[in-house]
Amino acid sequence: MGLLDKIKGELVDIVEWLDDTRDTIVWRFPRYENEIKMGARLVVRESQTAVFVNEGTIADVFEPGTYTLETQNLPVLSTLKGWKHGFHSPFKAEVYFVSTRQFTDLKWGTKNPVMMRDPELGMVRVRAFGAFSAKVSDPQLLLRELVGTDPQFRTDEVHEYLRQNVVSHFASVLSSSGIPVIEVAAHHGDLGDQLAARLTEELSTDLGIAVPKFVIENISLPPEVEEALDKRTSMGIVSSGTVGSMAAFQQFQAGAAMEAAADGGGGAGAVIGMGLGQAVGNAIVPPTQPAAPSAPAPAAAPAGPPPLPGGWFLGNGGAQTGPFDDAALAAQAAAGTLTPSTLIWRAGMAGWEPASSVPDVAKHLGATPPPLPQA
Repeated sequence: MGLLDKIKGELVDIVEWLDDTRDTIVWRFPRYENEIKMGARLVVRESQTAVFVNEGTIADVFEPGTYTLETQNLPVLSTLKGWKHGFHSPFKAEVYFVSTRQFTDLKWGTKNPVMMRDPELGMVRVRAFGAFSAKVSDPQLLLRELVGTDPQFRTDEVHEYLRQNVVSHFASVLSSSGIPVIEVAAHHGDLGDQLAARLTEELSTDLGIAVPKFVIENISLPPEVEEALDKRTSMGIVSSGTVGSMAAFQQFQAGAAMEAAADGGGGAGAVIGMGLGQAVGNAIVPPTQPAAPSAPAPAAAPAGPPPLPGGWFLGNGGAQTGPFDDAALAAQAAAGTLTPSTLIWRAGMAGWEPASSVPDVAKHLGATPPPLPQA
């Protein structure tokens, strides 16, 4: 290398950062032993901030734009180096470019269940996961508290710390909201906004990092609690007390019993489960069966009631009794309930007829003693 090349290599004319990564938060300009030429051009692009550091002390900060480095726009650095009346020689300084865009590929989740008090379920253990975005809100504070002299500070170096802060605030925000866990899905957006605001307030003050967006993707309960809630939901179909709901409940119980029996390798469980479903259903809503008539129907219809085999029916005063066999007919005749004018009927007869006109019945009338004579 010639003398001219060496001199050119020691002078920097353009200071800029073309970021070709998606996870770099802070990048130190690779000056090494080179010196920055007074009058060099500084290019700070949108979503960037340039911070000049002199011997460990933060000096000047540049927002997006193009600058010509002179003592006029390096007031702090000029003071630190003692440039009272302007200085045009090359100078040494560390330049850190800080990305101020949002980093959106940050995930969070609870490694272990978080204990919280639910207004309906009491103490429960919940797990949750989602994503959030982070953004540098104070480049100088970030350099002091986190970056130090790191030449390339990436998101993975702070991601775990941010995740721990998220988990520490998650349970308190969820508990203080007063929202039952079984209804929290409808409030993911509101809870995410609350967590973003709380994290931003804390992290901006301590580290110079804001959390513009916080997303709750899912909140889950232990498997045994979810199973109990599923059964509670399934039982909800009987709350209306309708016949349709009752039939659906019985079908559900039968299906669950058969599935359990199949898992256990036996058929007895299925029969028991189906019977249990029927019994529970009948206990909640009794079967709708037509009520038995409290009194016999009038003997007016020619078809008559559906008879029992071999039974006789009697009709007295519009009331129907029976069926009676031969022995019962004899008893009815002895008691005076069966008289020659009593209407009778049984299967095979076209209609009701007086007892005296049917031989199989009239034979019992002859056994009836006449009335006792008057004294």
